Amino acid sequence: MSAQSHAPWLVFLGAGAALVTTSLLGVLLGGFIASRLSPKTVEKSAGLVLLLVSSMLFWDVIHG
Repeated sequence: MSAQSHAPWLVFLGAGAALVTTSLLGVLLGGFIASRLSPKTVEKSAGLVLLLVSSMLFWDVIHG
């Protein structure tokens, strides 16, 4: 991308800003979820989401 734009520093700054923004969003969202739900509920929800994602990936590999 930086080769196409001929502005590698601008691309670097944009990528850095995106990284900081997504990290901040993750921290804020994680704090909100942790204050509203019990750790057991978060653990079970994460397990179900991972099971769903792995099932979808497995389905895609089998039925490609």
